[in-house]
Amino acid sequence: MSGVGAAPGPVVHDEVVEARAAWSHVVRSGETLRIVDLGGNQAVDCLLYCALDPAERYSAADTIAAQRSIYLVAGSVLRSNEGRPMMTVADTAIEFHDTIGGACSRESNTLRYGHHTLHQHACVDNFLDAGSRHGLTKRDLVSNINWFMNVPVGPDGLLGIVDGISAPGLHVDLRAEMDVLVLISNCPQINNPCNGFDPTPVQLTVLGPGGS
Repeated sequence: MSGVGAAPGPVVHDEVVEARAAWSHVVRSGETLRIVDLGGNQAVDCLLYCALDPAERYSAADTIAAQRSIYLVAGSVLRSNEGRPMMTVADTAIEFHDTIGGACSRESNTLRYGHHTLHQHACVDNFLDAGSRHGLTKRDLVSNINWFMNVPVGPDGLLGIVDGISAPGLHVDLRAEMDVLVLISNCPQINNPCNGFDPTPVQLTVLGPGGS
């Protein structure tokens, strides 16, 4: 496990998000969002927006270009479409996280797994649900982060979605560098190994600023 910077402070907000569910919360500058994979091998899809102006939002392209890596690790700075730091991966109990695999949708499910999956709830549905509480629409959805998800890239450039590298109780800590609206989809996917074919709850805890 690797850590960057001061340890976080006292608990501000604590909630268990059930399997397949959506969540949203504003994490203030200096606070830390801790995501705990309670059951193990659970992908947690995530979008970030500037709480003061949601037109500024997480940019996978800016983040990848700035750090020269497609994977998120301890010390990775999550950047906005304005190039500004939004959150920093302050601590992580696993080696890396994904920011290129995208979010599952009903449309992609039918394309990949067959038309019989059309009725299945998907991460895009969760993002639309959580975002609607803050005035966001489908136009505001962008490429997202997949915490705990294992998406290797082969020599031919093709992506894979394979068994996760997480385990019960492992976590990632995200320190806010501005006031950030965080949208979470506790991924409901059951057709590939990203959730071990069995979605499980996660714990989301907001911690106040810590000491030096």
